Order: sequence, then C-alpha cells, then structure tokens
Amino acid sequence: MSRVEEFAELRPLLFSIAYRILGSVGEAEDAVQEAWLRFEATPTRPRSTKSFLSAVVTRISIDVLRSARVQREAYVGPWFPEPLLADPYQDPARSAELADSVSTAALLLLERLSPLERAVFVLREVFDFGFPEVAAAVGRSEEACRQLAVRARRHMNAGRPRFEADRHERDELAARFFEALREGDVLGLQHLLAADVSMVGDGGGKAPQLARAVMGADKVARLLASVFPALARIGLTVEPHEINGQPGAILRDADAKVVQTLALDVLDGQIQSIRLVLNPDKLAHVGPVADAWEISRAFKESRRPPR
Repeated sequence: MSRVEEFAELRPLLFSIAYRILGSVGEAEDAVQEAWLRFEATPTRPRSTKSFLSAVVTRISIDVLRSARVQREAYVGPWFPEPLLADPYQDPARSAELADSVSTAALLLLERLSPLERAVFVLREVFDFGFPEVAAAVGRSEEACRQLAVRARRHMNAGRPRFEADRHERDELAARFFEALREGDVLGLQHLLAADVSMVGDGGGKAPQLARAVMGADKVARLLASVFPALARIGLTVEPHEINGQPGAILRDADAKVVQTLALDVLDGQIQSIRLVLNPDKLAHVGPVADAWEISRAFKESRRPPR
C-alpha cells in the first residue's frame, strides 16, 4: 500500500481525533493536512503508520489548542464548537459512544480540561488507544498519562452529559419539535421542552444573537413560536439534520444559504437545551453563508405594522 493510500485510509480517524481536541472543523482539517506533509517528508516508513500519524496530529492539535484557548478567552459572547454534520470516523461497535463524545455538550466539557488532559482523554477514552501509544503521542511517560487520564475522566464524569438512550425515540421527539416550530405551536413546544430548558446562541459578535440565554419552557416556547414562523414568511427554511451526533437543523435563507445551525440535547423524553451557532466563521464548511444582518433587517421590517 502506498503512503497516499495509507493516509487516505486513516484520514477519517485523524480528523476525528483533531476535531475532538480542537472543536473546530477548519483547524482539524489543517492539522490533518500538516500531518500528511510531515508523513510525506519522513524518510523511512514508520513501523505503525496509525500510531505515527495519530501522534503527529495529536501534537499539532495540542499546539493549536494552546493558542486557540487564548483567543477564546476574548471571544464575544458564548463560545460553541463549530457544528459537525457528520463524523467521518465510524466504528459500529462503539457508535453510541463516538456520537456522544462529539456532542456539543461533551466538547464544552472538554474545554475545561488542559490541552494535555484533553488529548489523553480523547485518545484513551474515546478511541481506546493503549497507554504506550498515548504516551508516545503526547510526549509524556505512561504513568503521567495514566494520571492525566484519571483527572480528565473525573472532570468529565462530574459533568458528563446524558442523552436519550433510545435514538429512535429521540429522533421522533425532535421531529415533533420541528413540526411545532414550523406551526408556531406554543403549547406543543412547551410539552416537548424541559421546565428548565435553556436556549443560547453563539454569534461571536459577527451575527445578530440573543442578548442572553433564554431560560424556561414558557419563555423559550413563546420566543420560538413567534420567531420561526415569521422567518418562514421571509423565505427561511428549517432543514432537520444531525448536528454533532445529536438532533438538530440547518436554517437556510431563500437562496439555500446557511443562516445558522441548531442543536438539541434530549434527555428523559424532553429537550434540555437548544444551542444556536450563528457566527459565519463557524458555518463556512456547512455551505455558502447568508448575510445574517440583512436577514435580521428583513425580519424586523416584516413584523412592523402596516402604515
């Protein structure tokens, strides 16, 4: 097998490792590309290409994350990971765990870990790498990696998100939610939302966004029921789509350009949180991005009473 073929076979795994460490589709793709360049420049073939490339992409991702964390501290408003429409790495035996590990809630928990803890957790707990491979990847001893893994696991377990175990029931609930959303059905939405549901948006100061989180089933239901039917009247559509392994949707304008993504956390038969990503910098990989400010102006104009 040629180097190109070996790399192509491992590329889904490398991207999935990098994305979970970085929370950014663009940065993960850049890390994978840099890993290829280093692999291509290596004069001798490594004994294990998988171990070599996993170590390279992990080290690159750790370096990028250390820089990114400084930038995220100055981020305007809530910061969410870039929405991932589909995880390229699949393992049928561990599909549920992989989906949960890439959820927005899980990635936000990972943000609380140090870059080394995050990398060790991803390699060990998500992808089941042995400690010798983890140690080689992060440049620490096996014992140090075991300690990092214990600390990371403790932090993650303390706040680990739980999701609807029955994915069919979860998806059915999401379908009812989007139907009620289109109809502007306040009571229908209230029935599907947890009493303490929260709705939060990430615009990064580059798109109109909620001034603050909206809390409670009544407030969230009334806001959604008033806004989304009005958006539909100016040509926007809601396209249900899995976001980060959980139920969600892509909101598109009349030209099919991306306005925002919406992700749902579902537990105990109710929606616990709704997260919106509106920052255009985080949506470019989804498709051509709409002008959210122009849509906001059109939305406000459509709600003005006739003169």
